[in-house]
Amino acid sequence: MRGGQVTAGSKSRPRGYIADYRPQAKTTALLSAAQAVLNEYKDHWPLTVRQIFYRLVGAHDFPKTETFYGTLCHHLANARRARVIPFDAIRDDGVTTVRMEHFDDEDHFRRHVRYLGENCRRNLMATQPLHLEVWCEAAGMIHQLAAVAHRYSIRVYSSSGFDSLTAKKAIADRICETAKPAVILHLGDFDPSGESIFEAVAEDVEEFVEADRTWGEVFVNFERVALTGKQVKAFDLPTAPARATDSRSKSWSGETCQLEALTPTQIAEILEAAIERWIAPVQMIFDRRAEADERTRLTRLLAAPVGAA
Repeated sequence: MRGGQVTAGSKSRPRGYIADYRPQAKTTALLSAAQAVLNEYKDHWPLTVRQIFYRLVGAHDFPKTETFYGTLCHHLANARRARVIPFDAIRDDGVTTVRMEHFDDEDHFRRHVRYLGENCRRNLMATQPLHLEVWCEAAGMIHQLAAVAHRYSIRVYSSSGFDSLTAKKAIADRICETAKPAVILHLGDFDPSGESIFEAVAEDVEEFVEADRTWGEVFVNFERVALTGKQVKAFDLPTAPARATDSRSKSWSGETCQLEALTPTQIAEILEAAIERWIAPVQMIFDRRAEADERTRLTRLLAAPVGAA
């Protein structure tokens, strides 16, 4: 192994950081455009590579092909290894672990508790008349959507695994436990597969909720927030034919489009508007003011760690 590369026969692949990074002029131009996209949407970091791809296609005239997408993935990975592009600018999910709340010593625990008090957040949905959840087809976009939804204490879930019977029953149980009506806001691709899965999950969860609810006012509504055919037209998004290999394409009319064709700003604005349609605004304002007062009182009560200012 030499210089961050693993050699196998006549081919070598980068490993770790790339110290001597000398991209060709064409690659430099591509990375410059990608960096412009990242700078434009820095408030929404981390972006997915697919979001960068669609912005390069829509605003920088790059080709909308899977070949170009593969090229982009390759060069963005190398640019991150070379520290040309920050690692935290792009999201690509990998390792999952279980959180462990252990502390180095008593002082470490005190600092932690103090931090919790200073950043205490009230569950703003607890007093709302409805239970709201956000579902997203692409797991990589959860953090972007959470940046909006968490301001209202609304959880975001990846719906990519909701074809599991266990997962669907768990969703219904969660809704029944809230003991109030629920609304699921869903964001996914505009294609036959995405819409079919969403409809199937919605129907299954509705049936479970109706059977298991403890009183008649508990029910669930599903709203397709994005992506819709109207949005594809309104935002003039790039489309592609439905995949012939998808059996659901037989009943599909027209083109398809991926959610990430929308810019991060557009997605955030669409989601926020959808949430605002369902919440009780006066109650939300009251709870946010109460949250600020509670945070102040808690911070005064919790002793600062030794040596803290």
